[in-house]
Amino acid sequence: MKTDVEELSPTRVKLTIEVPFEELEHAFDVTYKSLAKQVRIKGFRPGKAPARLIDRHVGRGAVISEAVNHAVPELYNEAIQKEEIFALGQPDVEVTKLEDNEELAFTAEVDVRPKFEVPDYEGMQVTVDDAEATEDQVEEQVNNLRERFSTLVGADRPVQQGDHVSIDLSAAIDGEPLEDVQTSGLSYEVGTNTILEGLDDTLEGMSEGESATFATKLVGGEYEGRDADVTVTVHSVKVKELPELDDEFAQMASEFDTMEELRADVRSRMAQVRRLQQLNQARDRALEKLVESVDIPLPDSVVEEELDRRRQSLEQQLSQSGLTKESYLESQGQSEEEFEEELKQGATSAVKAGFILDQIAMEEELSADNNELSQYVMEQAQRMGVSPDQLAQHLVESNQIRVAYTEVVRAKALDLVMEKAEITDESGNVVEQEKAEEAGAGEAADAEEAAAEGAEELETADAGPEVRDTGDEAERR
Repeated sequence: MKTDVEELSPTRVKLTIEVPFEELEHAFDVTYKSLAKQVRIKGFRPGKAPARLIDRHVGRGAVISEAVNHAVPELYNEAIQKEEIFALGQPDVEVTKLEDNEELAFTAEVDVRPKFEVPDYEGMQVTVDDAEATEDQVEEQVNNLRERFSTLVGADRPVQQGDHVSIDLSAAIDGEPLEDVQTSGLSYEVGTNTILEGLDDTLEGMSEGESATFATKLVGGEYEGRDADVTVTVHSVKVKELPELDDEFAQMASEFDTMEELRADVRSRMAQVRRLQQLNQARDRALEKLVESVDIPLPDSVVEEELDRRRQSLEQQLSQSGLTKESYLESQGQSEEEFEEELKQGATSAVKAGFILDQIAMEEELSADNNELSQYVMEQAQRMGVSPDQLAQHLVESNQIRVAYTEVVRAKALDLVMEKAEITDESGNVVEQEKAEEAGAGEAADAEEAAAEGAEELETADAGPEVRDTGDEAERR
């Protein structure tokens, strides 16, 4: 077999492969065995007909075509391994020459991993937010806890912003009542503006037992976007009553006897959480610095694939939430063009980050063992709210072990970058990664047993030594 490689761009090559017919013997053997089982030739049992009769029965051209279809993928894979080409995705193949008993020639164009050098990341400077919580932040958490122990009491006055009301709603279009667009006994907090435009303004000043009608656009359902007259009736008006922040509250809301002890515990817990957030933030910012520090040509097909994945993910989330893309864009204050540009920038950065981490992994000869894959399954299962064994089985059945392997190796590459980085907070204090990791060790230990069960499917799976997927490490971190 003769192979020539032409570089069409920094991210795409064209292979020209020429093969003498005698090197296709294996492909023809497989083809004849397959066809012999399918054709029925008088005097021969199924699978026993000789090649010359099969040629005559189905046509020599059909035999050659079948053999070529079998041979080309094997020849292509042999060629890229021989030429040490790091191919991405499926090639575009074109047979350029096919002469019986003489030669097969074909071309294969395919995207390839770009060649680049990772900049030196030894001593990379990374700055993160301070871990210590301010008094205002502590009080915010205490007040959140206070809200959980609030009670609603009746208010003998008209509705005001922040009140909790029980209401009935009904709608009509052009005077015709909509039987499917009505609700009774709905609890609603005035001022949140989460149901219908104009509802909050209408409710303010109304009293218990009163009704009022306002014009608005309906949201959701078959009448979405239609102008309608909505009637609201107030059944009750209640106001939130908060408990006093005293020692009695501390004893009711926690295991502590005094508010001083409760605040100290909140402060300590917040510091632990923020130390973990520091580590995640440091990983994000270290990866961002790497992405910004190197210019890499990216294959359009890989970026487009990541774009499609992100679009599908958003559509799925919106569908589960009962929202439309239009309403989502409105809530974000974005136009369609701004949204697409942001999506493209995110996809481009993610693909670039994946290439960089893959390159570090290859240079440092990083790999992943079954224990590390098991830990990955446990963490992902927790995030997705499924059992580890279910996720492990899904990865095996959907042939996604390679993706899991890639994610683990990329994480190890980023760990290596972090080990060599110099991380400080905004106040200039050095952030010790070991302490930040220990802050979350207890939570991880609780789930370790479940992960071991889910890893059983991975123990026999061939993860392989190569890292060939490009994903969204930047987004996940």
